[in-house]
Amino acid sequence: MRRKLDIRSNYDLVIVGGGVAGLHAALAAAGEARVLVVAKGPLRSSNSYAAQGGVAAAVGSDDDPSLHAADTLAAGRGLCRPTAVQVLTEEAPDRIAELTVLGVEFDEGLALEGGHSRSRVVHAGGAETGRLIADVLAERVREHPRIDVAEGERALGLRLVDGRCAGLVTDRRTVAARATLLATGGYAALWERTTNPPGALGEGLMLAYRAGAALADLELVQFHPTALLDDGFLLSEALRGAGALLLDEEGERFTDELAPRDVVARAIAAREGAQLDLRGIERGRYPALIATLERAGYDPAREPIPVAPASHYSIGGIVTGLDGETTLPGLYAAGECACTGVHGANRLASNSLLECLVFGRRAALAALEEPETAAAGDEPCVPQPEQPVTPELRRALWLEAGLIRNAEGLAQLLDAPVPLAHLIAESALARTESRGVHFREDYPAEDDSLAGHFVLRPGAAPELERWS
Repeated sequence: MRRKLDIRSNYDLVIVGGGVAGLHAALAAAGEARVLVVAKGPLRSSNSYAAQGGVAAAVGSDDDPSLHAADTLAAGRGLCRPTAVQVLTEEAPDRIAELTVLGVEFDEGLALEGGHSRSRVVHAGGAETGRLIADVLAERVREHPRIDVAEGERALGLRLVDGRCAGLVTDRRTVAARATLLATGGYAALWERTTNPPGALGEGLMLAYRAGAALADLELVQFHPTALLDDGFLLSEALRGAGALLLDEEGERFTDELAPRDVVARAIAAREGAQLDLRGIERGRYPALIATLERAGYDPAREPIPVAPASHYSIGGIVTGLDGETTLPGLYAAGECACTGVHGANRLASNSLLECLVFGRRAALAALEEPETAAAGDEPCVPQPEQPVTPELRRALWLEAGLIRNAEGLAQLLDAPVPLAHLIAESALARTESRGVHFREDYPAEDDSLAGHFVLRPGAAPELERWS
């Protein structure tokens, strides 16, 4: 594909994605650079905007970043990249303070969520943390004189010049930039039951992969235990942290509600039905969530709510270092589309918004060190062809690459018409063990020899790497 370059579309940094990672990155870079944020939909349609959970940070008097790091490493089941965990947890308090200065009004107190040894989760509006943070960041971005925002503009491919990423091609224009930052979110909407908006299909991953960047850990997708049975509406982990109980079909409690998410999700899936009992919690703390349930015909004050697991967060993504740099020069990634190794094999609750803040900022600042690139002329780019995701494919992923997997089912996905689905299956077949969110009934135990990351490079089979 070739398009004539519009000289006016020349920026220091172009960011693809309008969620918390992209918006925070834009603000971090705009102090000394001209920035463009490209979002395929309205800023309010991002995954971040829908995030109910809070932001984990060791800001309590009884807490410390080292304790936060220990909990993150424990949840990750031996796959966390220790240096990434250290960066995440040590920078967390500063990012919370920064949001407060920007205008985010956090609730009083700290919440306890699954896998945490301390109450360390900062919330806003009860279960509306993502929306309130995203709204404040969007307002600051829109009023910044050095940031342009293009909503409803779709990235089609990356612009390559002399082996470097030097911007992108959209459905409207070609954008030249010293550096490009992908903050496009994950791919959990590929599954039939999901808590994600429908656009979370991993398009940013394929933009990077087709341009030559490496992907990793695609088999690692976290299934949230408590999504509304009817439509996958997320019932935040904060509810269980506040005392909500999980009951089986007989009305009996059957699991530790604050165990790691993969454990709770499989415990629910093993039963005929499960319900989340909200009657014993202070429901007034979660007005928007309770109102949504009431509109759906439920009365949380009188009856437990039927729930079942749903795909929620994709741990795998574009391979990056600690500053968001990918294996393709000039290309950076942050947030759910990136794979730093920070989550390991099971993301600790409320580390995802934190990841967007910490690594979004680091990626933006590192990207500003990129050299100037050619700004004119016809330049080649890597196109992003249409990838229709059918209900049949989403059903197949749910059945064959869902909570419980085996070689026979995964092999059926190798012929999937959507390339990312094929890559997910390829990675899941390579991980012949069960670890964290990845459970193989034909390999039900962990294998110490596989305590690494399966990396995918264009044209090559998955390769196991160990990251420090």
